[in-house]
Amino acid sequence: MQQEERSRLARKEITEAALKLFSHQGYRGTSIRDIAREAGVSTGNVYHHFPDKETLFRALLDDYWAALEKPDHPINRALAAGAFPNDLEALGRAARESVEIYRPYVALIYVDVVEFEGEHIKKFYATMAQRFERFLVQHGELELEKKLQPGIAPLSAIMLTSRIFLNYFAVEVLFNVPNHFGKESEDVIGEIADILRRGMLRASKPAREERLPALPLPAARH
Repeated sequence: MQQEERSRLARKEITEAALKLFSHQGYRGTSIRDIAREAGVSTGNVYHHFPDKETLFRALLDDYWAALEKPDHPINRALAAGAFPNDLEALGRAARESVEIYRPYVALIYVDVVEFEGEHIKKFYATMAQRFERFLVQHGELELEKKLQPGIAPLSAIMLTSRIFLNYFAVEVLFNVPNHFGKESEDVIGEIADILRRGMLRASKPAREERLPALPLPAARH
């Protein structure tokens, strides 16, 4: 095996070990020695690839951000297939699949919030709208706008829908709390999709109609 291939494999083993440990026991609860032991390499080998522990932590988050941009990411596949707004249930299932596949990486977001006050993920969330905007440009924002209520921005609508489903399944998968809406997840997907399509409030009476007092009935004639 050539040196370049050995180096690539060692780096892969190190990042996989770090991901497992960081996502289970946090950043400060994990040492370089722990990572080296889990990866089956020397501490010197870890430092050869990563100058310090925080650089390794950032590299894992960068891997996750890169995965979110790929066309084969479950949510990207669903969006490209027209799940929004034509099949919101499919988008919900894609959100579940993405959290299941990338569970350890999602856990790193919470580690960053607790231990770094979100220092490493701020840029990612600050540029989230730009990434969805690029998707809308590629897949016809004007056509999507025709399918939404007047005044509803496609960008806000698609971001809100995605975040609702992702947050629901983060609780179910990451925190291991199944059926936390008191019903099966598939039922919740359908219910959320229905609420997003139809809204949750009854249409109120026009304000003028509500203010007008009821007219008295005419007196009966004998």
